[in-house]
Amino acid sequence: MEPRDLNRMFDALAPTPEQEQAGLDRLLRTERKVFPVKKLKKLTVVAIAAALMVISCAAAGVPVLDKLFQVLAFEEYYESEDGIDYSVSAPRVEATGALAEKINVAIQEKTDQHLAKAQRDWDDYREAFFATGGTEDEWGNREMDVIISYEIKSQTENRVSFVVSFAEGWVSSYEERYYYNLDFAENRELTLQDLLGDDWVAICNAAIQKQIADGVGTDGITEFFPPDQGGFTTVDENTSFYVREDGKVIVCFAKYSIAAGSAGNLEFVI
Repeated sequence: MEPRDLNRMFDALAPTPEQEQAGLDRLLRTERKVFPVKKLKKLTVVAIAAALMVISCAAAGVPVLDKLFQVLAFEEYYESEDGIDYSVSAPRVEATGALAEKINVAIQEKTDQHLAKAQRDWDDYREAFFATGGTEDEWGNREMDVIISYEIKSQTENRVSFVVSFAEGWVSSYEERYYYNLDFAENRELTLQDLLGDDWVAICNAAIQKQIADGVGTDGITEFFPPDQGGFTTVDENTSFYVREDGKVIVCFAKYSIAAGSAGNLEFVI
């Protein structure tokens, strides 16, 4: 095919300005049904371009690939307000069935809770700051980072594992992580038993205990707590995990949960 023929083909597929504007209007109306308008202040150029590409293809009668699911950065913005710096990149699962809706509702609830908690923490800190003699000039140098982010750990044709992190960084800091392991072919969340079989508890415990033992120094010092003092005892149905790209199951424990804070968030390869 000659270059001029390709140009004519793409010109024929391209939507008119009216179609592009109508498509963008439909996109923004849909977004506002899911999140408050104030959360739409900043959309990434990539997200808008991708959405317009789908709308343009549909308007031109070009088929769009029908994926079983997608995990997209649906809510994304960066802003500063009253000393708080927000960096938000929250995901949304696009798929048919009840599973996607369930996960999206859970993520939105956690996002709202995290933002509300951050504001309460900041207000409490400000009140205590002035109550103990702090001045307006000194307060002007204070700032707080509120971060929401996500990472896809692995993805296949039917399954995805991803983690959503909620963090605050200021005088002190904390982070919470939520892990999602989804099977869209069966429209359900995966469990450790699904991945490791009926002996999943024994398999996980043996692997974790070995890695804890390997972490003891030659001087006998370790960051892990003894089992009778809050250390690791066993996994259960509430134990967090994800699936790595190579198919390995990674069991996760939050900072301070079974070891000193210096150990950070802990991961064990099963």
